[in-house]
Order: sequence, then C-alpha cells, then structure tokens
Amino acid sequence: MKVYAEFPDSQLIKRLKEGDNVAFTEIYERYWEFLYQASYKILKDSNVCDDLVQEVFVWLWLNRKKHLTDALKPYLYAAVKYKVLNVIRHGKVKEAFFARAVESYVEVAADENTLEVRELKEIIAKFTQSLPERAGQIFHLSRNEFLTNKEIAEKLGISEKTVENQMNINLKKLKVSLGRMSFWCIFL
Repeated sequence: MKVYAEFPDSQLIKRLKEGDNVAFTEIYERYWEFLYQASYKILKDSNVCDDLVQEVFVWLWLNRKKHLTDALKPYLYAAVKYKVLNVIRHGKVKEAFFARAVESYVEVAADENTLEVRELKEIIAKFTQSLPERAGQIFHLSRNEFLTNKEIAEKLGISEKTVENQMNINLKKLKVSLGRMSFWCIFL
C-alpha cells in the first residue's frame, strides 16, 4: 500500500482501469478529505456531503473502464461540484444554502471599502448596464433585491420560467465576462 502512495495519478488511473482495489483505495484516501471539504464549504451539511462524496467514488469505481483523465483531482472536484449543484437545484438544502448566501453577501457588503469588493461591484454594475432593459431588471431584482424568481415574475408580469431562463443566460454571460478578467467564480 505504501508503494501506491508514491504513484502519480496517471499510474493509479491505469491500475484502477484494470480493477485494482488498492489503487482505488489510494485514490479514495488521497482525495476524500479534499472533496468533502469542497462540498462542505458550500452545503454546510456533513451528512449530505458524506453521501455525495461517496456517490462520486462509487461512480468512479463503476465507470473505471471508461476514459478517465490523468488530472484526477480537478476531475473529481468537477464531479463533486456537479453533485453539489444538483443538491442545491433539487432543493435538498436550497433554503439553507440561499439563507447562508444572503448572510455572506451582507457580511461582505458591510465591508464595502475593500478594493476587491469595490472592483467586483463595479464590474457587475457595468455588466448589468450592458444587458437589455428587461434582462437588467431581472438581474437587479434577483441579485440586489434578493427576490425569488416567483416574486420577480409577479412584479414584472412575466412567467416564472422566463425569469429562470433569463437568469441562467445572465449568469452565463457574467461568468464569461468575469472569466475574461481572470476571476474564478464557483457560485454567484
């Protein structure tokens, strides 16, 4: 087992594809804590995080013969991130997550004098101004007034699905815009 600890990910993947349980155990021990912490940082629910990290490793074992990248850490991180988003999307921890997100935003907003916060707010304000009028209204109501999609739909007299679609488009555009500036956003 100690020899496996010295193997790079590429060798572990090769052995994993051959069905090597020891290689799988080494991958698990090498990355479990990192993946758990990444999910816990967002969800703050140890049971849910345990379950979803386990699901990622079960999936890895069941799909071991398929093409796996040698960049195992980012690959597993992306899988956990996808699982976290699914948990949030399906409402398992949605209310608690959004309550913490609003609380975090308020804490950051309280310290608006930091350079990073001012710059990010300026970028987002310019982005919002560049949107078509209705898209800008929807984005503002969602992100600045913290209204739900349903509340926005009622206020603007449009369907909730339209609000949801518009926010998805807006967030994708914002991520691209931030990506061009070398920012890395996990959640907005």
